[in-house]
Amino acid sequence: MFVVRPIARDDLPAVLALSERTGTGLTTLPASRERLAERIEASIASFSRSAKREDECYMFVLEDAGARPGDRRVVGISAIEAAVGLDEPWYNYRVGTLVHASRALDVYTAVPTLFLANDHTGHTELATLFVDQAFRVGSNGPLIAKSRLLFIAEFADRFGDKVIAELRGLLDDEGRSPFWEGLGRHFFAMEYSTADYLTGIGQKAFIAELMPRHPVYVNLLSRSAREAIGAVHADTAPARRMLEQEGFRYEGYVDIFDAGPTVEAFRDNIDAVRRSRVLPVTLEEDDPVPDTHVAGGVRWLVANRRFDDYRAILATAPARIDRFPLKAYAADALGVREGDSVRAVALRPSDR
Repeated sequence: MFVVRPIARDDLPAVLALSERTGTGLTTLPASRERLAERIEASIASFSRSAKREDECYMFVLEDAGARPGDRRVVGISAIEAAVGLDEPWYNYRVGTLVHASRALDVYTAVPTLFLANDHTGHTELATLFVDQAFRVGSNGPLIAKSRLLFIAEFADRFGDKVIAELRGLLDDEGRSPFWEGLGRHFFAMEYSTADYLTGIGQKAFIAELMPRHPVYVNLLSRSAREAIGAVHADTAPARRMLEQEGFRYEGYVDIFDAGPTVEAFRDNIDAVRRSRVLPVTLEEDDPVPDTHVAGGVRWLVANRRFDDYRAILATAPARIDRFPLKAYAADALGVREGDSVRAVALRPSDR
């Protein structure tokens, strides 16, 4: 079975291997052992409640538990940044409009523009979502992605009133960003992959130093750059659909490098947060019949309620329950016993 848990120091080699498979555009998972080690330490400090507010970062891994302890393997990763932009500026572009008009010439023109903004300062970010290609089957992606929403629901006081997610922007088959080629390259004089890597390892000062401060007129960009604004990478399209099903919406903010969209929602309006329930556990005996055959059952996302030893799994149960029935092996994976409580929500919004 697959389990989501907080990242640990000895996960570094596995996470580094994952980072080397992401390609460009995932700045929060750089292929740098030093930077990843720093992020893991920041996550450990956050789970131990010793991190400063501006440094709080919660990283989770998706573990294939296997049949024996020695078979365990990290196959995915995700993270929550508790509050972005508190220690250094958080930049993106706000897509807006400037109107140019002249009564004398009978001219009225509405021009789409990009304004450099820091409007998401202090908001919580869902970040660093990646699953090994070989394990993008079944519900593994939704498990590692949505388990963060149950964590936010359980420990809401640790997070902002609004939650955002920056989605990877459009790239061509060679990993080039049409938006970067049309705009960023003129100011940074470097490859998109280089700027992406520097951002990922924390060297962000050049953004403030080199980005144009005045509005960018979209009509002056190439057609391919214009079409990339708000578009997502093919691998990111499922994540966008999943977030939109949970109530996230694109409100006109895009990444300054690849123009990928930022989607956002008020924390308490996120469907999985709002409709998750705290339920007592009742144990059932293990049997050879897979739990996917529960009569009238649906897939549930289930998490224990422990901050520093968080665990989340998928389990099947009837759609309407007052107690959550767990097989012994599932309870063991969560670290719960009969009578303990779990937080749970049906995996698909349509089943809630």
